[in-house]
Amino acid sequence: MENIDIKLIPSEEILIILPLLKELNSFTDENILKERILEMSKSLNYKCIGVYVNHKLIGISGLWFLTRHYCGKTIEPDHVIIDHTFRSKGIGKILFEWIYNYAQKNNFETIELNTYVENIKSHKFYENEGFKKLGFHYIKKI
Repeated sequence: MENIDIKLIPSEEILIILPLLKELNSFTDENILKERILEMSKSLNYKCIGVYVNHKLIGISGLWFLTRHYCGKTIEPDHVIIDHTFRSKGIGKILFEWIYNYAQKNNFETIELNTYVENIKSHKFYENEGFKKLGFHYIKKI
């Protein structure tokens, strides 16, 4: 595999994630995605990491930082996306190793995440990584 680098994306560069984010959120208008990305990047509880191959961004994962009564201090990977031309090459595993190490270094107790019901490949990946189904995530538009 080429030279892989994983690092936090500076908030002033956050819009570089837009092309990858659109792969997962093709149903959301691009201008709305931009507004949401910019708002999220201002949050103290959110960061985004990038996976770079030869200095090209090929993967992303947002990270939300929370404390929950049922699991303690937790990191929640969000919008985990690897460019389709780099999938099934072990990059997701490398990305999650980075997240696990980051969590341990920063004294987090758990990692929790959501994935779309129809994204069956991600379910298998997360289960192979040791994640367990805990419940259902519901949403209601208002």
